[in-house]
Amino acid sequence: MKNIFGNALTLTLFGESHGPMIGATLDGLAPGIDIDEGSIRAALDLRRPRGKISTARREADPFEIVSGVINGKSTGTPLTLLIPNGDTKSGDYTYGVARPSHADLAANFKYHGFEDYRGGGHFSGRLTAALTAVCAPLRDALEKKGVAVGTHILSLNGIRDRDFDGSRLGEDIASLRHRPFPVLDDGAEAAMTARIEEAAAAGDSVGGVLETVVRGVPAGLGEPFFDSVESRLAHALFSIPAVKGVEFGAGFRFADMTGSAANDPIRVSGDGGYVTVSNHNGGINGGITNGMPIVFRAAVKPTPTIRIPQDTVNFLTGENAETAGGGRHDPAIVHRARIVVDSLCAFVLADLMTERFGTDYLA
Repeated sequence: MKNIFGNALTLTLFGESHGPMIGATLDGLAPGIDIDEGSIRAALDLRRPRGKISTARREADPFEIVSGVINGKSTGTPLTLLIPNGDTKSGDYTYGVARPSHADLAANFKYHGFEDYRGGGHFSGRLTAALTAVCAPLRDALEKKGVAVGTHILSLNGIRDRDFDGSRLGEDIASLRHRPFPVLDDGAEAAMTARIEEAAAAGDSVGGVLETVVRGVPAGLGEPFFDSVESRLAHALFSIPAVKGVEFGAGFRFADMTGSAANDPIRVSGDGGYVTVSNHNGGINGGITNGMPIVFRAAVKPTPTIRIPQDTVNFLTGENAETAGGGRHDPAIVHRARIVVDSLCAFVLADLMTERFGTDYLA
């Protein structure tokens, strides 16, 4: 049982949804990296619930950095950040009646009844606040190296945003940086918001697909097999609660293509380097970055706790039961998950760069 991820850099996550606090530790971080508390707050703001399209639980998230930083710079020792839990209502949760598609039953199998069930405990999306906060300095460090990460809601319950524009990719990524509802088309935001509110009014929930583009990634990162860039990113992305599918480049569309359509022709660029005419492989060949933008998508399932009655079991009595989720829950989490995807993507890229270029590369 462990909660640590990474190779040259490691990320440790701890806490529970209704415990005193949540937190995260980054180890292996180079000394001298800027730790901008304003940037951390801005990242947490993008994860914050808003209006009728999010949970009524409203946490202020007054984080505290307790190690690894002095005078606004990383020291090179473990950076640990804590966020207290305040707006909790543990009485809304009853142990034993498993919420369908949630972790309640699986957690009981693994932890033998000793798990913290309140608000989902350690399985809760609440812990992604700590992930988001501790990875914010990595996003900033990558941007100083010319690497920019941007994620938008490609689709939500059948409503689609426009695609990234390859001719103005930098502008598209920049437009998403501080946008609370991450779409590229204002019309898509209105339609998606209305659909989430409709689901909320019916006691239901909706899912969506997040699409991420990373611009400026150096060629040569990753390994051919078990530590391919796809493997490392997918490992991180599947740690996000509710992510159930990941694809790179053309992804599952490859199954309907011919080789002549799927291949990315290669040409010499104006600066003497190499570019591909298309990018169906999403910037990765043989598990290694080829210098083109990394492109991937993550499918986020509908929030499992809903107010509509569902069949389930009481695993304390061994009997069939019925449940209609109580407590406060998001009718959709895809818009809030965007910054979590950006944050974990930044962590994986920082880890890969540290492996290839050395500990001090990002400083």
